[in-house]
Amino acid sequence: MPSNILVLDDERNYLLILDALLTDAGYSVTALHDPELGLAYLEESEVDVVVTDMKMPKLTGQDVLEHVHANYPHIPVLIMTAFGSIESAVEAMRLGAFDYVTKPFSNEQLLLSLSKAVEMARMRRQYRLLRENLEDRYGLHNIIGRSKAMRSVLEMVDKAAPSRSTVLIQGESGTGKELVARAIHFASPRKDAPFVSVNCMALNPGVLESELFGHEKGSFTGAVASRRGRFELASGGTLFLDEIGELGPDLQVKLLRVLQERRFERVGGTKEIEVDIRIVAATNVDLRAAVDRGDFREDLFYRLNVVAIQMPPLRERREDIPMLAAHFLEKYVRENQSRVTGFSPEALDYLNAYDWPGNVRQLQNVIERCTVLAAGTTIGVDDLPPEVRDEDAQFKSAVDLLPARLNLADTLEKIEAALLRRALARNDFVKVKAAEALGISKSLLQYKLKKYDL
Repeated sequence: MPSNILVLDDERNYLLILDALLTDAGYSVTALHDPELGLAYLEESEVDVVVTDMKMPKLTGQDVLEHVHANYPHIPVLIMTAFGSIESAVEAMRLGAFDYVTKPFSNEQLLLSLSKAVEMARMRRQYRLLRENLEDRYGLHNIIGRSKAMRSVLEMVDKAAPSRSTVLIQGESGTGKELVARAIHFASPRKDAPFVSVNCMALNPGVLESELFGHEKGSFTGAVASRRGRFELASGGTLFLDEIGELGPDLQVKLLRVLQERRFERVGGTKEIEVDIRIVAATNVDLRAAVDRGDFREDLFYRLNVVAIQMPPLRERREDIPMLAAHFLEKYVRENQSRVTGFSPEALDYLNAYDWPGNVRQLQNVIERCTVLAAGTTIGVDDLPPEVRDEDAQFKSAVDLLPARLNLADTLEKIEAALLRRALARNDFVKVKAAEALGISKSLLQYKLKKYDL
């Protein structure tokens, strides 16, 4: 599809020349002598590049430029000006024009400049589509869950997103901490700036320091060129520090300084670099306990823990399991062109009752596996992996994992509470059915639910 060029010039001869020239070059051209009509056209049509004369009676080229820049910042504007008005063209460049050509212009010069503007428009369009795709993929609406615990998380995200305050997300592995971090970014005023992620556990301390802060040429063996770190790359946007609890003492000190002053030096450098970033950190470690043990700096903990979000494990939000399972099923059916259409009620019962030590990530893995390997169009109990469907193995494994020294009464209460939760989940949270499945009266079930605060 040819690029659409809007040409504005009050001299009709130039309009005819430009229309013919650009059409012959393969562009789709809309040529208008009234700039006010041009601005109205922009509201209704998809335009790739605006080519406008500088001097027109109703609106000047600078007026057009300012309007486009304010309302359609992705559209490059090419200015045409008479030879004696170079100063105004230079001013237009300062205000954001892509380029200018002087009248009378050479066809080659105009076409070359326009070709570059069209390429810029194409790149900006791709960037916009990418941003929209990322916002759609990581927006708040993609955090699935109607449980009380997840509603609380979403409320925190909604409140925290507009600010620049540091956020600390804590929770077990696989609970969706990075998804929440991205949702915070894309719901914030920084959404059009970079979201940069770094896993603090994936790199050794020496490499991680360079990865975070960058380095100067010759600062260590192999540093053949200067390199910007993640802090610089994230400037204006959000830096996500995953597994923050794994930082060593030296890096904790350096991170504390950046959080306090928003400036740092590269490895081997002496020049201070100032950045405007929002920090979101995540960890599956109990940082408060790490502080008490002396493994994590208390002052850094308080700098990070400005807005605290606790991600619930999947076993504590079981009512979300059917929604998540359906979401992942739809995703993998589409990706794998599978003929699977759903789950049997019995298979859903097992999914609801399983404790999911790997949380949402494990559930996602199981659904993908079932979608690929299911024998029929419905995922049944036999299609589930052994650890999900084998109740005896689950129970034996759970008992074997218990510590050798424990209080019997407390342990039995925990097991009873777990059985109550499972019975409720398997019976769609209908208490009468759960009581019947457990072989107890509804009144006794009510008593035990209140006892365990379920």
